[in-house]
Amino acid sequence: MTSTTKGLEGVVATQSSISSIIDDQLTYVGYKIDDLAENSSFEEVVYLLWNLKLPNKSELDAFKAELASNMELPQAIIDHLRSYDLSTVHPMAALRTAVSLLGLYDEEADKMEKAANKSKAIRLQAKISSIVTAFARIRQGKDPVQPKKDFSYAENFLYMLNGEEPKPIEVEAINKALVLHADHELNASTFTARVCVATLSDIYSGVTAAIGALKGPLHGGANERVMKMLTEIGEEENAIPYIKEKLENKEKIMGMGHRVYRSGDPRAKFLKEMSRQLTELTGQAKWYNMSVKIEDYIKEHKGLPANVDFYSASVYHSLGIDHDLFTPIFAVSRVSGWLAHILEQYDNNRLIRPRAEYIGPKSPEYVSIEKR
Repeated sequence: MTSTTKGLEGVVATQSSISSIIDDQLTYVGYKIDDLAENSSFEEVVYLLWNLKLPNKSELDAFKAELASNMELPQAIIDHLRSYDLSTVHPMAALRTAVSLLGLYDEEADKMEKAANKSKAIRLQAKISSIVTAFARIRQGKDPVQPKKDFSYAENFLYMLNGEEPKPIEVEAINKALVLHADHELNASTFTARVCVATLSDIYSGVTAAIGALKGPLHGGANERVMKMLTEIGEEENAIPYIKEKLENKEKIMGMGHRVYRSGDPRAKFLKEMSRQLTELTGQAKWYNMSVKIEDYIKEHKGLPANVDFYSASVYHSLGIDHDLFTPIFAVSRVSGWLAHILEQYDNNRLIRPRAEYIGPKSPEYVSIEKR
């Protein structure tokens, strides 16, 4: 058997037309992330990932209308969210369970034709935003807010979350975050989704499995942990002493460095600028200033630049979003990539079944129960 690589680092497991990371440059279907982050709506990016081309205006208008018309949740899902112990359940656990439950209310759940799978993808992309916002409001003792059909995906997310029309800069921030998190080649949750559906399991199972993988702090949970760290630091003057102590204790600084980038995460600069603007606008500039100090120190002493999670934390905090909703927002975006990969896996499927190199005992002598 060939030699193993811990964590499968550097191992090429499949071929894909969806996204690439080459020479520290992230692309979606060949388009540079810089161009998409600066110019595209999230809906355009979802269409691109699923269809491998950017939409024209009529295609985009139709796609946006289809997403908006599918955002409403079945009442059974809302009732189920109300049944949770809202004082203890984490939103990612709630999201994982609710997405799985959605499959019970989709008549096409087990249909595997291409058209049925595309329809399910649209429903899932539309409804995942509504699940996150409904849960957030229900645990505050409020009713879910119905989406507006003339709002963009980013606008509707903020509107359903807060119950009021968002400001343009808030919509820009969420749209940019959604675009930047939409896909990232064969990351842990995407790989999980592909492994799941390679058995020819259904889309809902694939997305539920992916959410389970994203829930971990080494994947989607990093931005929540970043904000926890910033809150513990409290003030700018405490930042460097805090980080020095963490490094001396050999503790991991969340949001710094990345498995596949060496010279820096190309997504980070966009959320860094949004963090600067939003923290200044809301009178919370200390979060941005603190983050810059930490990034500069870690870059100088450990050679690790910030990744996309690092500045998304202060962006979401400045928007007044609860910290434990940061990872569910990641899921609201990344489901677009999961679904793209699921559809691609179905189109050219082979069961994913790697091998393991055995390192256990070799041929021990069996001893009967009486002599053990």
